Amino acid sequence: MILLTPEQHTDYQLIDTGGFEKLERFGPYILSRPEPQAIWDKSLSEQEWEKQSNAVFKRDKNSQEKGQWISKPGMPDKWVFQYRTNSLHLRSKLALSSFKHVGVFPEQATNWDYISKKLKQIPESKPSVLNLFAYTGIASLAAKAAGADVTHVDSVKQVISWSRENMELSGLDNIRWVVEDALKFVQREVRRGNQYNGIILDPPAYGRGPDGEKWLLEESLNEILRLCALLLKKENFFFIINLYSLGFSALIVENLIKAHFGTQMNHEFGELFIPDSFGKNLPLGVFSRFSDQSI
Repeated sequence: MILLTPEQHTDYQLIDTGGFEKLERFGPYILSRPEPQAIWDKSLSEQEWEKQSNAVFKRDKNSQEKGQWISKPGMPDKWVFQYRTNSLHLRSKLALSSFKHVGVFPEQATNWDYISKKLKQIPESKPSVLNLFAYTGIASLAAKAAGADVTHVDSVKQVISWSRENMELSGLDNIRWVVEDALKFVQREVRRGNQYNGIILDPPAYGRGPDGEKWLLEESLNEILRLCALLLKKENFFFIINLYSLGFSALIVENLIKAHFGTQMNHEFGELFIPDSFGKNLPLGVFSRFSDQSI
């Protein structure tokens, strides 16, 4: 089991954590929002958090998820985030949503780099990548920028539109957009006999498909992984899964991967984290990723 954290962010900084909150910089703006795993004390004072924050997310009293942002003058509703390395230059629109999210999960940068690296090692001229539960699509952008033929699947039409904006902001084109329940899409792809060089999954703990399909992680994860094993090519392949559910251990993911994909792979599993400016490491989900031995 390993711990992974991004190493190359310039547009993101985790300033402080604690008191079930996190203080983060996205580009020029600093946000304060809930973080259920930050159960320790803050390093900075409440007054310093208030002074630094351009916007603060306040939960609705009757909801664990929804709320509203309280913004200071000059804080825009939308702005642009960049992720720039020697091999990637990705741009994404950020926005203050009613679910506390802003459009990017910065801890995933280590996987964006992995996607780019693995695709460039695949000898095929146009490797294929399937991104399931793809959200605003930065993993899709990383795959497209590395020369892949990308299929991006999400059940929310508005999120697909957001992803398309991000593609255009990044100077990319020709991603295939699919508004559909991920499990239904995978079932159909298996029936069609389609296969992919890379598969990326970022499933929520629960969710709804466009036709009201119910997704519960503990009920459906085993089945979707079984089907993904049929969709993944037998050579020149990679696979990534991320889970944010607090009840899921990395060992659960390891057992599922071994059961459906076997053990003869370059397999990594563990936790993603980001350290704040005071050295406190904030856990941000478990992951598993593996690739063909030849890439």
